[in-house]
Amino acid sequence: MQLLYKLIRGTTRLNEVIGRWMSYLIFLITAAMLLGVLFRYVFNLPLAWSTELTQLLFGLYAVMSGGYVLAHKQHVNVDLFYSGLSRRAQAILDVMTSVLFFLFIGVLLYFTTSMAFDSIALMETSNSAWNPPIYPFKVAIPIAIFLVLLQGIVKLIEDLAIAFGMPDQAFSVIKVEDL
Repeated sequence: MQLLYKLIRGTTRLNEVIGRWMSYLIFLITAAMLLGVLFRYVFNLPLAWSTELTQLLFGLYAVMSGGYVLAHKQHVNVDLFYSGLSRRAQAILDVMTSVLFFLFIGVLLYFTTSMAFDSIALMETSNSAWNPPIYPFKVAIPIAIFLVLLQGIVKLIEDLAIAFGMPDQAFSVIKVEDL
């Protein structure tokens, strides 16, 4: 049980650290956008790389934040009936629907891993005027999906503990703020 607790806590902590680091990309994205606008409209010198860099960084920001968002239970949720259920009933429903989550994540992981390996093999670039390598960004996608998968397993374990009536103090419902 202690090992399971450490794995749950470690996974959540990893996604917390990565999510917080990814949040700093917003500053780089903003700087690249402002620089692009400044050079285009003030100096009449459009920068070929600013828009593309912004897109690449935002893509990285979006995919790498998935585990963090799941750890904080902030993914979009249709809670028409869900919010009216008891915590135990919510956990049971979450356990039942986790099959769809794991199926979706598994398919996503399979295809994006294949895409990443193909991109590495080709040393893929963007084929734009700036032409940066994009294979590192494509490699980040299956890594990010794997982190979401790990956090999904943590959520499933927490939901199973709640569904079977284990006390919250045992290991379920680890508060991210406590990490």
